[in-house]
Amino acid sequence: MPDAMNIEGAAPLGGHYSHVVVANGFAFVSGQGPVDPATGKMPDDFAGQVKQTLANLQTILKGVGTDISHAVKVNAYLADVTRFGEYNEIYKTFFNGRAPARTTVGAQLIGIQVEIDCIAALPAK
Repeated sequence: MPDAMNIEGAAPLGGHYSHVVVANGFAFVSGQGPVDPATGKMPDDFAGQVKQTLANLQTILKGVGTDISHAVKVNAYLADVTRFGEYNEIYKTFFNGRAPARTTVGAQLIGIQVEIDCIAALPAK
């Protein structure tokens, strides 16, 4: 049975969904944006929003016993796809040369410049 969870210390939810659902050895993380859970604010700049969004994913993954290095699939949504190069350079720093499967698309995002979700493997017990 899938286990839907909300993670303490993660950014507040913006609707009726869970931060993450754990099922069949994987963590399925809902789309995250750039809100800093400690302050409730978000960076004004694109690079800051990308970094905060990836940090938010990391917080949720750690909350279920894994981390971003175990990501197997990442989906990213950019409000301005012409910034893909900048996004990609920041993204690479979070994965230390490792490259999970990824899709990046342009999207109409309301009030944010980036949203990212992912699927990560859970460590074997």
